[in-house]
Amino acid sequence: MNRPTDDSLISREANQFALLHQRRFGPFFWTQFCGAANDNLFKFAFTVMVTYQLSVSWLPVSLAGLVIGALFILPFLLFSATSGQLADRYDHATLMRFVKNFEIGIMALGAVGFVTHQVPVLLLCTFLMGLHSTLFGPVKFAYLPQVLKEHELTGGNGMVEMGTFVAILLGNVAGGLLVAIPEVGHTSVAIACVAVAVLGRWTSAGIPSLTAANPELKINWNPFTETLHNLRLAKANRSVFITLIGISWMWFFGAIFLSQFPSFAKEVLHGDAQVASLLLVLFSVGIGTGSLLCETLSRGRIEIGLSPLGAMGMTLFAVDLCVAASHLPVSELMGINAFVTQTEHWRIMADLVLLSLFAGIYSVPMYALIQQQSHNAECARVIAANNIINALFMIASSLIAGAMLGAGLGIPEVIFWTGVANATVTLAVFVAEPSYLRQLAAWLRGV
Repeated sequence: MNRPTDDSLISREANQFALLHQRRFGPFFWTQFCGAANDNLFKFAFTVMVTYQLSVSWLPVSLAGLVIGALFILPFLLFSATSGQLADRYDHATLMRFVKNFEIGIMALGAVGFVTHQVPVLLLCTFLMGLHSTLFGPVKFAYLPQVLKEHELTGGNGMVEMGTFVAILLGNVAGGLLVAIPEVGHTSVAIACVAVAVLGRWTSAGIPSLTAANPELKINWNPFTETLHNLRLAKANRSVFITLIGISWMWFFGAIFLSQFPSFAKEVLHGDAQVASLLLVLFSVGIGTGSLLCETLSRGRIEIGLSPLGAMGMTLFAVDLCVAASHLPVSELMGINAFVTQTEHWRIMADLVLLSLFAGIYSVPMYALIQQQSHNAECARVIAANNIINALFMIASSLIAGAMLGAGLGIPEVIFWTGVANATVTLAVFVAEPSYLRQLAAWLRGV
């Protein structure tokens, strides 16, 4: 395994933030950050544009968010298997720079779409940005075990997950603010998307080149047969496959909450769009904080015992969020200032932060375990299999949440049953792979 030599003398005690100053991690982190921010800047600005600013007869407002989300997720189903092969076959740094060049081209086309109000062009760009993320995902997680030492994997993954959710938050906020600027909003979004793409390409230039994990790999360009092959590859290692299911469940869980924030804010909390944005901020802060805490809690090792602890917290605070939101008085829509000054909302905000914090604690050790236990020559394809399963779970979350709401359940009830389902699914994962519970017991004893 080739590692950059300039950072070879890293002390075991160095914290995860020190990685940002090292060539092996810093340029990669900011490249990933820019990509996640741009995805969400583009998608949210586009969603706001077709929801509030344009009248598109063939794209009803009620379906706009669903269509945009579906187009973005579709490439993960179609091309994850191919992207996993490419990531194992070629140098990760070269691939990341290629993907960033691709992103600049997409955003240049998207800029034309925003300036000319061409919704079909923007829908095409949404699909292509999904493809951009599909190509980047396996490279991202396969790169880390090549450049980080084993005791750094938890902290490194925590930094990446924290950075991803902060980037998602900033991208959504920037997209919403820019597109709303009178007269020049669409032009501002166009410029911003291209600028962030160029910035991501610039940061990628600093990523050190490494020897390809499997340079002799023959690429199978059939996405369907390769998808089945990737799933079989992941299933070959029982512990890794069970962990993949556990990670995908976290995406199911998170998608339920993220998709319901606007409706939850309006119909249950009686808040306006600012309150919906506040919920997103709280969720992102929680995930980021939990992800960063993993390094401290893990005591400098891959500590999968943290995942059951995270699952317990996710269920506990999801159920409490349901209880706290079920007895709010009816009122007129309020802004963020009025919302945060009412004491009955403090419990709701605390529940949301703690729920997402424990989600971060739950997922980060799982990613580190996959990177540790997957063969170097297959790691990217295993991650690609995870992305395929993630996409399926996220689609399932939308269908199940829609069915529950259609059956007459309120949003608090959906949250409650999601919490109950979380307890059931994660317990099944930990029973299927008992090492999680054994490690939790050892961690609690301080072993």
